[in-house]
Amino acid sequence: MADRTAPNCHLRLEWVYGYRGHQCRNNLYYTAAKEIVYFVAGVGVVYNTREHKQKFFLGHNDDIISLALHPERVLVATGQVGKEPYICVWDSYTVQTVSILKDVHTHGIACLAFDLEGQCLVSVGLDSKNTICVWDWRRGKVLAAAPGHTDRIFDISWDLYQPSKLVSCGVKHIKFWSLCGNALTPKRGVFGKTGDLQTILCLACAKDEITYSGALNGDIYVWKGINLMRTVQGAHGSGIFSMNACEEGFATGGRDGCVRLWDLNFKPITVIDLRETDQGYKGLSVRSVCWRGDHILVGTQDSEIFEIVVHDRNKPFLIMQGHCEGELWALAVHPTKPLAMTGSDDRSVRIWSLIDHALIARCNMEEPIRCAAVSTDGIHLALGMKDGSFTVLRVRDMTEVVHIKDRKEAIHELKYSPDGTHLAVGSNDNSVDIYGVVQRYKKVGECIGSHSFITHMDWSTDSKYLQTNDGGGRRLFYRMPSGKEVSNREELKLVQWASWTCVLGPEVNGIWPKYSDINDINSVDANFSNQILVTADDYGLVKLLRYPCIKKGAKCKKYLGHSAHITNARWSHDYQWVITIGGADHSVFQWKFIPERKSKEALHIAPQETLADSNSEESDSDQSDVPEMDSEIEQETQLTYRRQVYKEDLPQLKEQSKEKRRALPMKKRERAPGSGVKLHFIHGYRGYDCRSNLFYTQTGEIVYHVAAVGVVYNRQQNTQRFYMGHNDDILCLAIHPLKDFVATGQVGRDSSIHIWDTETLKAMSVLKGFHQIGVCALDFSADGKRLASVGLDESHTIVLWDWRKGEKLSAMRGSKDKIFVVKINPYLPDKLITAGVKHMKFWHKAGGGLIGRKGNMGKTETMMCAVYGWSEEMVFSGTCTGDICIWRDMFLMKTVKAHDGPVFSVHALEKGFVTGGKDGIVALWDDTFERCLKTYAIKRAVLAPGSKGLLLEDNPSIRAISLGHGHILVGTKNGEILEVDKSGPITLLVQGHMEGEVWGLATHPHLPLCATVSDDKTLRIWDLSPSHCMLAVRKLRKGGRCCCFSPDGKALAVGLNDGSFLMVNADTLEDLVSFHHRKDIITEIRFSPGIGKYLAVASADTFVDIYNVMSSKRVGVCKGCHSYITHLDWDKRGKLLQVNTSAKEQFFFEAPRGKRQTIPATEVEKVDWSTWTCVLGPSIEGIWPVISEVTEVTSACLSNDRKVLATGDDLGYVKLFRYPVKGKYAKFKRYVAHSTHVTNVRWSHDDSLLVTVGGTDTCLMIWAHEPEGHREIRQCDSEESDIDSEDDGGYDSDVTRENEITYTIKALSTNMRTMTGVKPHLQLKEPTVDERYSKLKIKTVHFRPPVSRALPQPEKLQTNNVGKKKRPIEDLVLELVFGYRGNDCRNNVHYLNDGADIIYHTASIGIVLNLTTSCQSFYVEHSDDILCLTINQHPKFPNVVATGQVGDTGDMSATSPSIHVWDAMTKQTLSVLRCYHSGGVCSVSFSATGKLLLSVGLDAEHTVTIWKWQEGAKVASHIGHTQRIFVAEFRPDSDTHFVSVGIKHVRFWTLAGRALLSKKGVMSSIEDARMQTMLSVAFGANNLTFTGTISGDVCVWKEHILVRIVAKAHTGPVFTMYTTLRDGLIVTGGKERPSKEGGALKLWDQELKRCRAFRLETGQVIDCVRSVCRGKGKILVGTRNAEIIEVGEKNAACNILVNGHMDGPIWGLGTHPSRDVFLSAAEDGTVRLWDIPEKKMLNKVNLGHPAHTISYSPEGDMVAIGMKNGEFIILLVASLKIWGKKRDRRSPIQDIRFSPNSRYLAVGSNESAVDFYDLSLGPQLNRINCCRDIPSFVMQMDFSADSSYIQISTGAYKRLVYEVPSGKQITEQSQIDRITWASWTSVLGDEVVGIWSRNTDKADVTCACVSHSGLNIVTGDDFGMVKLFDFPCPEKFAKHKRFLGHSAHLTNVRFTNGDHFVVSAGGDDRSLFVWRCVHTPH
Repeated sequence: MADRTAPNCHLRLEWVYGYRGHQCRNNLYYTAAKEIVYFVAGVGVVYNTREHKQKFFLGHNDDIISLALHPERVLVATGQVGKEPYICVWDSYTVQTVSILKDVHTHGIACLAFDLEGQCLVSVGLDSKNTICVWDWRRGKVLAAAPGHTDRIFDISWDLYQPSKLVSCGVKHIKFWSLCGNALTPKRGVFGKTGDLQTILCLACAKDEITYSGALNGDIYVWKGINLMRTVQGAHGSGIFSMNACEEGFATGGRDGCVRLWDLNFKPITVIDLRETDQGYKGLSVRSVCWRGDHILVGTQDSEIFEIVVHDRNKPFLIMQGHCEGELWALAVHPTKPLAMTGSDDRSVRIWSLIDHALIARCNMEEPIRCAAVSTDGIHLALGMKDGSFTVLRVRDMTEVVHIKDRKEAIHELKYSPDGTHLAVGSNDNSVDIYGVVQRYKKVGECIGSHSFITHMDWSTDSKYLQTNDGGGRRLFYRMPSGKEVSNREELKLVQWASWTCVLGPEVNGIWPKYSDINDINSVDANFSNQILVTADDYGLVKLLRYPCIKKGAKCKKYLGHSAHITNARWSHDYQWVITIGGADHSVFQWKFIPERKSKEALHIAPQETLADSNSEESDSDQSDVPEMDSEIEQETQLTYRRQVYKEDLPQLKEQSKEKRRALPMKKRERAPGSGVKLHFIHGYRGYDCRSNLFYTQTGEIVYHVAAVGVVYNRQQNTQRFYMGHNDDILCLAIHPLKDFVATGQVGRDSSIHIWDTETLKAMSVLKGFHQIGVCALDFSADGKRLASVGLDESHTIVLWDWRKGEKLSAMRGSKDKIFVVKINPYLPDKLITAGVKHMKFWHKAGGGLIGRKGNMGKTETMMCAVYGWSEEMVFSGTCTGDICIWRDMFLMKTVKAHDGPVFSVHALEKGFVTGGKDGIVALWDDTFERCLKTYAIKRAVLAPGSKGLLLEDNPSIRAISLGHGHILVGTKNGEILEVDKSGPITLLVQGHMEGEVWGLATHPHLPLCATVSDDKTLRIWDLSPSHCMLAVRKLRKGGRCCCFSPDGKALAVGLNDGSFLMVNADTLEDLVSFHHRKDIITEIRFSPGIGKYLAVASADTFVDIYNVMSSKRVGVCKGCHSYITHLDWDKRGKLLQVNTSAKEQFFFEAPRGKRQTIPATEVEKVDWSTWTCVLGPSIEGIWPVISEVTEVTSACLSNDRKVLATGDDLGYVKLFRYPVKGKYAKFKRYVAHSTHVTNVRWSHDDSLLVTVGGTDTCLMIWAHEPEGHREIRQCDSEESDIDSEDDGGYDSDVTRENEITYTIKALSTNMRTMTGVKPHLQLKEPTVDERYSKLKIKTVHFRPPVSRALPQPEKLQTNNVGKKKRPIEDLVLELVFGYRGNDCRNNVHYLNDGADIIYHTASIGIVLNLTTSCQSFYVEHSDDILCLTINQHPKFPNVVATGQVGDTGDMSATSPSIHVWDAMTKQTLSVLRCYHSGGVCSVSFSATGKLLLSVGLDAEHTVTIWKWQEGAKVASHIGHTQRIFVAEFRPDSDTHFVSVGIKHVRFWTLAGRALLSKKGVMSSIEDARMQTMLSVAFGANNLTFTGTISGDVCVWKEHILVRIVAKAHTGPVFTMYTTLRDGLIVTGGKERPSKEGGALKLWDQELKRCRAFRLETGQVIDCVRSVCRGKGKILVGTRNAEIIEVGEKNAACNILVNGHMDGPIWGLGTHPSRDVFLSAAEDGTVRLWDIPEKKMLNKVNLGHPAHTISYSPEGDMVAIGMKNGEFIILLVASLKIWGKKRDRRSPIQDIRFSPNSRYLAVGSNESAVDFYDLSLGPQLNRINCCRDIPSFVMQMDFSADSSYIQISTGAYKRLVYEVPSGKQITEQSQIDRITWASWTSVLGDEVVGIWSRNTDKADVTCACVSHSGLNIVTGDDFGMVKLFDFPCPEKFAKHKRFLGHSAHLTNVRFTNGDHFVVSAGGDDRSLFVWRCVHTPH
């Protein structure tokens, strides 16, 4: 019988021929040791040219495509392709991995670059967004990531002279990136006129913001900042692929085969044309250059590496060669010499010397080569070609012997016969031709028989037979040389084969996997002398197997290196080497063969072997000679912890069900009950599938877990305390080395690990986000700082955590098979071991990954436990066969037999070990496992008298052992916890049921006892009184599902799973009587009340049998149910039975006969039921939850006083309801402790206890009932019910608006006005008259000949009141902003610098206003509207501000929402946090230390996130609430506690590690308190929190319980609250009418008991305060009406600091003709007069209607105002009296203008009309005329300088000119061209086509204004941009400068007199911006 183990010999990679030049660039460098580093296939190569040696890095599992060298030139980073590609950083000296970076990129990693310090690494992915990612590579952590570009990126580089700046380039782009916080922000390079927009292939950075880049056309582009400065034309003939900077300058290499050297200023030094050198050839293309000192390395497209010495530059050395692009298939080895021959699709055949590792001959053929063979004498080399021909060469000089073409299709295989006389040639034509060698290759035979192409052939040793394999998987034999097929297989029995290269045949069955028929092994070759087979497959694996291998799925050793398919593998002639060739990677690998005897010595050398997967992994298939797996372990490995519904899914399911249900009318829902329960004691310990989960704590208590509860048991007092933080099964538990903290891991979709304190039972940290399904093993490091965990996902992921910070340090896939244990090395916390099914692995941390090596043992056994010994390399593991394995490093030293059956637990002591096994024996050992010092058998006989129960059986399987306090603690599979005294006696402390579901539960009618029966085939009686022990147990022959005490308590009936039931004596548990009438499970059993005359027995076969107890006879059968029976209850008289079935039917039967009765629902309630355990019926319909589709209520029980109904359900919840539970979805209290379904609940006889049993968690839990009024507030107080209350405290328009607003993203904004027609820049121009006649004069103004006969064209614009010299404007600087965002944002006004400055925001700018000088300064880095603002109050961070903005999706691109943290005085950005809050950031808050920042999003989940803002790192994030959250604030004294408030929402949050835990506010403590919409929050001492509500009340909370309500603190919503840190006083602001007593602003004491109200003298009917802040003696108030007011605390004096329009848009804007003042008119019905030099509002007039447009008369003495309702008003400026008003139109007036001679007033409206009024006729304003035929509404109007024409721009993108006052349209273009205009505000017209940009397809240019000098035009658009152009600008897409700051939609823009300022008016932002004009100097 052949040996089934893997062979004991090895392969070691010795040489790789080739270099990857194709599709890769910049991948060849000198290391610090002057070695050369590059890559080929999946291998990193370090090549020492002096010693001609190679070292290999084998940490990748697919093609490497990118490489970067660390600045110190020892470390290398390489990136690979693949579905989940990763980056390795490795040491080029030791070729060991230093760090693994994974889990970000997909598809592949295209580029890599280190920064100057070498701390950060940037990578670019090959995904569709070409993601760019910046890593802290040592920690394996992502610092920032962003979408790179829509097209491929070819190169990326750090700017080595400016910190945190990068440059990337690629297809048609170059981008300049800045890194701040976690945000990468790009600016596109501007090609401008200097060069063509084209693909940039490579780049290098220099000082002074200079970047050099190589372009596709061979030019060098030189950039300064982001602008193209100059180009170096024709630096190369075509594309420049590589650029390398060094101390001396730059080297570039291109497709033209040249290398050029440049000095530091990029002046050329020299050119080296490699095509012209000796080794050069036509078409040589350079892919990579590296210049160091006097050496230059060059990598080419065709896989060569040249080394050039600079001073001898025309003699480059060719130091590495390989095949070029194209598949490599042909391989042959010389029969007598160490030579290998290869031939490829690149048409070359090459001969390699295996000793010198060099190419010794090369010959180019006509055709691609597909196979090769060398004749037996080594003289001829035959090559098979792709075109069906074959050629024979002489090996000596590569001359042709013969060339024959007999076939059409490729030759895939050819072989010489062993006697050298024949050559067999197999082709894709399905046949093999035989040629005679001596007859000059004459064809002598032909083998026909295959139906598919020939893949492999072998000759027999006597040259008489040939066997072939074909693509159809058939193996055929032929006689030679005739080629006749052998049909009789008998004659083949004795044939010996000369070689074995076939993949089919019994000898090589083992190369195929067990159950597959795939055809993926390309080549095999047998080494007969060592009986070893080598195989090569499509997955890049080389495997060694034993030969012959008969059984499928043989064991092997595998080696990675080739990336994709390996096409061929051959042994060298003397079996010293294996040669393999790669198809796609066209590389040749040479492996050294290390036979068995040598492999022992080789283990200690060869550093390459120790790497992850290249270390020959044992193969995958199961070993057949492994001993049978132990039944217990077998059972455990098959357990699945997957759930149908995970707890994480519930919120979603609830929402879905709510949606469906919203349609139904809702009855008022029943309140929750007043009383509650509290977990008191649990009988149970999870031993059946968990190990080593039982420990002593510091204080000598015992900690373990069961169900979803962590239990701390005090053995002196026999009490338990519980950690209730988990919500599903806990599967593992580990204790901190100080024994005060415990880590527990649970089941879950995203399973979490909790680290909690055993004293306080509070969570210290929660780790989530990495494990799926569950966490099955945990271990703390010896210093207690780290925690290792293993998940239950397919690949059993291992994660190493810094658990206090909640950070994942490293992660890696562990193993396909289950892992049982993980242990961190106590001496070196970077190392760990895992052990499990057929698996023992030794790991060490490398950056963000772990590198694992399998333990070296002959057979792989299953390990159940492991510990480290007394030194760092000693490990002891227990196996499933009872051995202890002793390891040193990874090597198995010896094994010791320790137990019969598996060793489940091993524990290390100071001087020895203790082990426990399935044999129920605890053994103590010395420290070397030489001898066993003592054994303890766990037996009933030695049980001590104080035990709390009984041992079920002797020698139970031991699953956990721990030592301490002079005892050994033992946990058994049967759920017992025992304490073994060193001297021998054993005490049983806690016990529960064994594995199997527990369903049966009954409480005793008058004693504190209960009985349970379980599928574990036991019936048990438990004492519920303080002794908490199991009183009696009896084994049953079958499992049971129900039990019941008789009314006198003497008998106990038990229903079994086989359809029988028995009655036993309740004290002794001895049989009284038994029956077996049914086949199926007995599901419920009940004695009738009173004397217990009858017994009702319900079974799963739909019947209820009624027995007479006295006579022991069946007296009745209840029939008629359609499904199995789940519940039954008797009425008090013992006459009526109520039955529930699993089909949710409710039936009634009469006892004792069992006749079915129909009882109307109303009557059912009147029946006096003895017990109520049913789950159906109108009186309890409220117990069914919203999501009843996924969960069943399994059980219920009504308390004996009939007040409280307890239920249990499938999700593990125990709930209490107030009885009767009428109406749907009643409120309840719920408790989580059971993990999966609760199978039964029962009240004790006096209602003092509730007893529940769990199904799979096998627990019996005892809950103490706490009656009403007993209100001790506890941590595990029940969660409130699912659905929020209906009313939310009222309605308020402001709150509704704020909740429903959708913020527009500027970049996506659309038209403000609904326009029709074709945009100006898309209209076809009609030629003018001149143009029609002469095409020469294209432009009217510009290109006239200098001496023109024509009249000079008039000025386009009258230039008035500008000095003599006209100077163009070159820039605008923001000077002033009038506006504050108060109407939909809150808490956004703050004091800075002790009240000297205030800070607030509007649009997208942050404003700092100095109160003494009233000067404003601006923060303008936001790209879109700011929604929230906060300041850091910690003294370490003075004037640090955080602002959050609007954004679209959270894809981390530049339009994502972001938070900026900045210095208010210097306006420096300190950090930018890009976030996933799609929609925007609506609230920000700093923590007490100022280091953390909390943000809330507007996304659908209203996510809450915490950041370390200085590093830009996200600490934690969690779904906030289903509806809008308005504010979230940190407690002022905390870094871990914060509160969020919103629509019907208040939540109290704790940050634990990286997890956010939250509690809903509990309102039920106050009678009739309802959850309302909460708007604001403030804090008091002793954990008090105040929240302001929509109804004006303020709620006061202690922890998360409502303790008091301050009723009507304001009459309207309390929008804002502010906690003063220095004295604790609280300011509130709300919405109310000013009155004598009250005001919208109040100052309160610390408890919110006394207050003082302030009146804001704003003259408003209702004051609405949106923001408050308190400084020294002053209170700062921001209002809904866009005012900011300062109120003095002493004298209550109000001082208005900031004014603004309260509602927008601001449509009208008018600048005074001679002073720097202007007017604005807005939707809020006010007209305001603003003074620029004084920086304030001078006056405002309330018009009572929304105003739309405004204009000054030419003298500035009158003002005309157009209204939205069609009316217009003329005011006298001096007195503000109305001079006249008129309403001739019914729709909004869009523009109103005085003629320059002050005679006419033109009024343009939405009714497509312009009306003329003659002002000289006095104030009665009769219309004298109007312009007709206007195609759409009027937008802007301008008079001509002589007042006789008017131009009108319309909503149809048409500009029309009319005569004044006749209203006649002028259509003659030449006439229009001669008009001089008094002003120009039109966005239409040929003169201004250039103001329309390319991306105005959805949005428009809305307004424009030409300067008084007539040289510039400024425009505003729907994107919120102000742009400055030259005027006129008739060319499309004119050059301009843009100025950002406004929100979307600018409505108007104007120059002030003398062109001193530009004023722009905002639509969405209701703000006025004043820009100072900077004129060009003379």
